[in-house]
Amino acid sequence: MIGGTKASIARICFLLTFLGTACSQSISDPTYNPDEVSTNLGEVESRENGPDLEFRYHDHDQMTRYLRSVSARYPALTALYSIGKSVQGRDLWVMVVSASPYEHMIGKPDVKYVGNIHGNEAVGRELILHLIQYLVTSYDTDPYIKWLLDNTRIHLMPSMNPDGFAISKEGQCDNTYGRHNARRYDLNRNFPDFFKANTKQPQPETEAIKEWISKIQFVLSGSLHGGALVASYPFDNTPSARICRSSVLCSVFQSYAHTPSIAPDDDVFRHLSLVYSNNHAKMSRGVSCKQGSPKFDKGITNGAAWYPLTGGMQDYNYLWHGCMEITLEISCCKYPPAHELPKYWQDNKQSLIKYLAEAHRGAHGFVMDENGNPVERAAIKVKGRDVTYHTTKYGEFWRILLPGTYRIDVSGEGYLPQEVEFIVIDSHPTLLNITLHSAKGYISKAVGVPSGTSLKTTSLPTATTSPVQDGAIVFPED
Repeated sequence: MIGGTKASIARICFLLTFLGTACSQSISDPTYNPDEVSTNLGEVESRENGPDLEFRYHDHDQMTRYLRSVSARYPALTALYSIGKSVQGRDLWVMVVSASPYEHMIGKPDVKYVGNIHGNEAVGRELILHLIQYLVTSYDTDPYIKWLLDNTRIHLMPSMNPDGFAISKEGQCDNTYGRHNARRYDLNRNFPDFFKANTKQPQPETEAIKEWISKIQFVLSGSLHGGALVASYPFDNTPSARICRSSVLCSVFQSYAHTPSIAPDDDVFRHLSLVYSNNHAKMSRGVSCKQGSPKFDKGITNGAAWYPLTGGMQDYNYLWHGCMEITLEISCCKYPPAHELPKYWQDNKQSLIKYLAEAHRGAHGFVMDENGNPVERAAIKVKGRDVTYHTTKYGEFWRILLPGTYRIDVSGEGYLPQEVEFIVIDSHPTLLNITLHSAKGYISKAVGVPSGTSLKTTSLPTATTSPVQDGAIVFPED
């Protein structure tokens, strides 16, 4: 366990690192005064308060106190940070729950849930708080939770729209009061859109999300909503022929309302949606929330097939940052009475956990140069899937894929591109390490070479692949 002083320093370093500031304070520095830092930051609460969580709605101050309490009691498993503030100055809190909460685990994915995007859709806000409690209290007793936290960094944002929540009313199922932020903008219509220009003024909450996911390369994500019972997956929008930016993508679309808008990874998105739906107590039945509302086969839907929208968060995550996000509509009533929250928790608990584990499906590995140095921002593209992923500064990449044989193109500025074939199986992620060679070591045949000149030669680019290797992550038994 991390001691109180060390945990406080690590928490501060984590926050400063996220903000792009170097943390030079040594953990062993005898001049460090934890009481002084705690007073300045206002981050550390008495551990005597404990992380006990009731099934009721928590306002922003209550939520903040709870998150700080958990962070203080479980410093080895949690890190609390804010990615910014709402229009009215409320912190946009994120809690990391992981065996490595303060720093990225090399070779292991970061995942996230975002709740309360619409302020009056309140169930997800509370479920994320209960998920935090469940994860930290189950780590030492549940082997599956231990495996998940040992191999994954889970970032949990209970509320993206605390201002909207502050004016919403418990018991209101269908109205829109509190849906928008304090400037009356719908935050799930406020992101850049691939298919149609989004002219809405960017809001502080969405700007904070954009900066957040540009700094942390998330592999998998879910956004929690209310008003229906369905898992919705990209694309949310449908392109028009006039402004569509990619002829390859556009060839598979039609620009009619309520028509499926098919993503390159449609098979994976359908699978991810089914993982959530099938592990939910009711969602897979495709139950209609009320008379006249649509029924969803197996509890999933393509976003645009349900209704098209511009500026949605899930399309932005996928197309701008290679993060596979789906939208989870988890309650027919947007803001149901608090006494119903235990039922919603039981309905969704298994789904919330099993969905995050899908970040370990498919292929992952490293792109390095011939000297063993990581290649940052190398482009990763699977043949037949017109979307590009990129490596991290450590050369890491993740690609969620279903079982099958694939070919991958890897390229980086100043390096020779490489194509590799690999196999994905169901029970283990495929470890795929790729070496790129500098283009400077090769002389184009198109360039004339004087007689007697000695040509520099290097070995051909190499890659290693293995569905199962020592140290590979293995899905645990339920």
